Amino acid sequence: MTAHETDKYVYDFAEGNKDLKDLLGGKGANLAEMTNLGLPVPPGFTITTCACQAYLATGREPDGLAGQIEAHLEALERAMGRRLGDPQDPLLVSVRSGARFSMPGMMETVLNVGLNDRSVVGLSDQAGQNDRFAWDSYRRLIQMFGKTVCEVPGEEFEHALDEAKRAKGTHDDLDLDADDLRGLVETYKKIFAKHTGREFPQEPREQLDLAIRAVFESWNAERAILYRRQERIPADLGTAVNVVAMVFGNLGPDSGTGVAFTRDPGSGAQGIYGDYLANAQGEDVVAGIRNTVPLQELERLDKTSYDQLLDIMARLEGHYQDLCDIEFTIERGKLWMLQTRVGKRTAAAAFVIAGQLVDEGLIDLDEALHRVNGAQLAQLMFPRFQLDHEFEAVAQGIGASPGAASGAVVFTSARAVELAAEGKSVILVRRETNPDDLNGMIAAQGILTSRGGKTSHAAVVARGMGKTCVSGADGIEVNVPAKRFTVGGHTVSEGDVVSIDGTTGKVYLGEVPVTPSEVVQYFEGTLDPERTDDALVRAVHRIMTHADARRRLAVRTNADTGADAARARRFGAEGIGLCRTEHMFLGDRRELVERLILAATDAERTDALAALLPLQRQDFVEIFREMAGLPVTVRLIDPPLHEFLPPLEQLAVNVAVAQERGEDVAKEEALLAAVRRMHEENPMLGLRGVRLGLVIPGLFAMQVRAIAEAAVAVTRDGGTACPEIMVPLVGAVQELETVRAEAEKIIAEVVGDSGVEVLIGTMIEVPRAALTAGQIAEAAQFFSFGTNDLTQMGWGFSRDDVEGAFFWRYLELGIFGISPFESIDRDGVGRLIRIAAEEGRAARPGLKLGVCGEHGGDPDSVHFFHEVGLDYVSCSPFRVPVARLEAGRAAIETTGSDSR
Repeated sequence: MTAHETDKYVYDFAEGNKDLKDLLGGKGANLAEMTNLGLPVPPGFTITTCACQAYLATGREPDGLAGQIEAHLEALERAMGRRLGDPQDPLLVSVRSGARFSMPGMMETVLNVGLNDRSVVGLSDQAGQNDRFAWDSYRRLIQMFGKTVCEVPGEEFEHALDEAKRAKGTHDDLDLDADDLRGLVETYKKIFAKHTGREFPQEPREQLDLAIRAVFESWNAERAILYRRQERIPADLGTAVNVVAMVFGNLGPDSGTGVAFTRDPGSGAQGIYGDYLANAQGEDVVAGIRNTVPLQELERLDKTSYDQLLDIMARLEGHYQDLCDIEFTIERGKLWMLQTRVGKRTAAAAFVIAGQLVDEGLIDLDEALHRVNGAQLAQLMFPRFQLDHEFEAVAQGIGASPGAASGAVVFTSARAVELAAEGKSVILVRRETNPDDLNGMIAAQGILTSRGGKTSHAAVVARGMGKTCVSGADGIEVNVPAKRFTVGGHTVSEGDVVSIDGTTGKVYLGEVPVTPSEVVQYFEGTLDPERTDDALVRAVHRIMTHADARRRLAVRTNADTGADAARARRFGAEGIGLCRTEHMFLGDRRELVERLILAATDAERTDALAALLPLQRQDFVEIFREMAGLPVTVRLIDPPLHEFLPPLEQLAVNVAVAQERGEDVAKEEALLAAVRRMHEENPMLGLRGVRLGLVIPGLFAMQVRAIAEAAVAVTRDGGTACPEIMVPLVGAVQELETVRAEAEKIIAEVVGDSGVEVLIGTMIEVPRAALTAGQIAEAAQFFSFGTNDLTQMGWGFSRDDVEGAFFWRYLELGIFGISPFESIDRDGVGRLIRIAAEEGRAARPGLKLGVCGEHGGDPDSVHFFHEVGLDYVSCSPFRVPVARLEAGRAAIETTGSDSR
């Protein structure tokens, strides 16, 4: 925006249009658009977002604003044939906020500005000696102005109104007559004076100026800040202010106000949706002071206005080519349009409406794809609670993995497995989970932890499995030995049923009924989109098909078992981008890994490796068979050692207790000595990844052999295997060169003339690797960005600790708009990825590039990876459809529509 444009702070409605939302805000731009369409819009003008930005930056109105308001006010007065606050024939105006993005109810509105002790009489005369209407309008002004502009507690006005109704013996404010309302005005004035130390302002222009400033300041109100943070709306946009000539829905039974939608915002179904309230002003509908009637009732009350409204609704939907949300007022049989906007809708309605508009020829498939998003698709994929009755949440945590789950509480993985084997649904409750809990997590319907965040172990694993998870519910006190947890005066024991909502983070006592997702049934292949009358499934299928046709990015999955691989393929995965081999060493195999790590002699190490080899080989055979020739990237073992060794403190206590009892503890003492020797203060930065493979001879060699032998076995059985071996945590090319040299010898020996080709690459997860990518690319056939560790090391965060410790404060202060573990930090971590991609391909043209961290399934991050030029993203099976959709959206945003 140029400097001379910012000097113009006020626009008449006739000067704007719907494309000026950045300058005029959504409300102002749409009022201008409706004015230009010739629709019945009350005259008015818009004060720009630039004026708000200047006011918030300096604490005062920018130079020239007052004069521009005065000039536009005079033009408005000429158009209406009335003057603001004229005692005989007053012009009244509303002062309304209007930001670039819709923030319904978050900022301020003041109606009836211009009324005072003198003009209230003129308003009554103007309305045909309607004293009740005039005094009702005046009390509304004092109430709204007092609360909004001067921070008078709103409940005091409400109490006074309730008292007036009690004195009248009624529950309906319509039963208050002119004398009652005149008395209420005097009461309101006293309340105003008590809290402000001054009389209610009688000068109309002072009312207007103070109301405008209040709307500016409401941009930084606590609720507005919270809403922006939730919706990821930038904090520096500011709000426009719309000054509109008042039209009155409270002039009698032939007047009223309402809200209409051109389609059902809940389901997307076509029809007439909305509410109407006779003899009322707009805030009565929003506040729920009186019960509205369905919009269809307006046909009986005022058929002329009803027919005109339907015609305007059709025109607006055709003009905006989308669902429109409309506010209107009828003043003595005259219809006025007060607002329109592209209406908010549920995720289901978004898909259905997009498909309908394609059928109607209003938009093409590219535009339909643009109008939905991965976050909406994710909402549709998880089961949800049917909260038909009132269920009170007893705890609030972080919605770490969406879904709805109910089951009997258990506190150990063993118990979860035991009860699940009996056919019971269970919820695994832990302070926090660790890899040993994997079996219990698989067995459970959902996981609830009192610690951790969205990237904690519980959250990451649960999302990967499509399990519902609520983490960080710190109001819960978990007592594992006693097999119970307490929260808010409630004690929940093992076997008691709870329900958890992985979307909202809420925890309920008892079983809340759930309904399955028809969209997941479609992705699973159990619901045929060609044979169902479900409009949502048909719309999802149509848009997903188009997204797949448009996207450049391939979408793989993170999968560690044949079952995970099969599920991911049903969801559309085009390979495996991350097979985490350390997950194959949990449960019954953990003892073998422990023997390997603690081996004191070559013979002990060789025995442990020999026992692991056939187990690993069979794991890979299952995965290669399920992927049927699609690429499978296998990450060599990358565990922090503490995940496979007994906890030092617990082991020390056990040894001490046994010694005191006089028991033979020679074996345990040897184990304790070994654990102490290998103990690390920060295991995530210690002996793991490539370092472990170089320090423990034969470990990587065993895995490489297992991979190659599995690929050959599948090939000789008539299948196809495309393994890619990924070396983790490489920081220097020499590390990769050492591992690759040994791996190539083993591969050549095993593969022979089978025709199996094995690629060798690395995971870029250490900042140094990203900065030396040109060197590393000379030894790597592919890069896969491990964005979890790259974020952790790039920021210097321990992701297991920081979310609960201080992320909430960073989000509150606006340092983060969203956790960098959820959505890629484009400026920092993203720059490392961009550098590595550019320098890697410069050194090795055609270098395959992918990403396999949690960000691979994040909608915003997928767009970044498309922009940087990666070849694929990889994510958990249940996020594959989300990544497919967003990859398609990223492609059309880059290239535009070919069909327009």
